[in-house]
Amino acid sequence: MGRPTLRLGTQASGLFPLELRELSFESHGTPIIDRVSLAIDGERRTVILGANGAGKSVLMRLMHGLLEPSGGRITWGGRPQRPRAQAMVFQRPVMLRTSALKNVAYGLKLAGVGRDERLSRAGAALARVGLQHLAARPARVLSGGEQQRLALARAWALEPKVLFLDEPTANLDPTATREVEDVIADIALGGAKIIMTTHNLGQARRLADEIVFLHRGRVVEHTPAEEFFRQPRSAEAAAFMKGELPWF
Repeated sequence: MGRPTLRLGTQASGLFPLELRELSFESHGTPIIDRVSLAIDGERRTVILGANGAGKSVLMRLMHGLLEPSGGRITWGGRPQRPRAQAMVFQRPVMLRTSALKNVAYGLKLAGVGRDERLSRAGAALARVGLQHLAARPARVLSGGEQQRLALARAWALEPKVLFLDEPTANLDPTATREVEDVIADIALGGAKIIMTTHNLGQARRLADEIVFLHRGRVVEHTPAEEFFRQPRSAEAAAFMKGELPWF
């Protein structure tokens, strides 16, 4: 499409596998994540599926380091230290009261990037998500789909090696959803590891290389996406795919 290329850090094989060992999380005494053990590699796009209340968002926040587990441990490439080269985009991203360009540049400023470089990288990030023509527009007046693409640009500009996406197209119309999916695919092609949650089976089919299916805080299936959609191995996943478990 003639858009400028953003320089992404080459995929750091030393970060992976991302391993969860007997990982648990409780809230007010209620178990949300229940002794999850899981190993995720750095190559495939990982989509976490499950009904409302399954624990998808909590599991992702534990991986990212926003929450501390109640039990178990998380390691990256065999080490407990959480890597800095990661970013997360939420279902409802917070927009600063400034322009789209400055929203992206501010994240780079916090990361210690110099002024000239951060403006250049911010502009390139906006171009990559198709928002260069809205660079001067206040971020908070953008449409929901535009704000989500701006949030992706803000994360992408940081050159993450791992990008967590929590329901990135929830409440967006089909056109905006496809635009966001195109950006996600571009980021993955650029070398970033994608780990995302979604309730949308069609989206999971389009974007996932592998599926982690959660049910009541436990991993029921972890399998290549093609196999999952062809023949789920668990009764819970089969029911979910038939719409017999709630999607939200």
